[in-house]
Amino acid sequence: MPSESVPEPVPLPEIMIFPSRLLSATTTEKLLNKLYTVKHVRQINVQGESLPEKITMGPGAGLDVDHSERREIEVAGKKTELKVQVGRIFVEIDDIDHVEAALKDIERICKEVLPFGFDLEVGRYSKYKPTVSDYKKGVR
Repeated sequence: MPSESVPEPVPLPEIMIFPSRLLSATTTEKLLNKLYTVKHVRQINVQGESLPEKITMGPGAGLDVDHSERREIEVAGKKTELKVQVGRIFVEIDDIDHVEAALKDIERICKEVLPFGFDLEVGRYSKYKPTVSDYKKGVR
């Protein structure tokens, strides 16, 4: 009996914003709020250096870390605690046909908010289907 193949979903395109330096919480908040105004943006993910609450190793283990960039920011009307100093932003676009228009808008916003420089790339950077490791762990 032949098995029925389930078509794999087509991965949605992402635009990676790679600033020339790590972003402050204020710059991150400003950039994310402007990015959410771009048409056809489905979701935004950030990546960067961890800003821990407590020291995890060494003689100061357990002590609080008072980092000025670990604070609450408001993005698209929702308050969230910024736990990383942002180094990359991944903007998922809802359809391949809208990438060019979104890329132009995102480049304009980045020129305004990131005067120190940035790079933009289009591709797929986040996983969109479970990996073999995910299946082994029971994550689906």
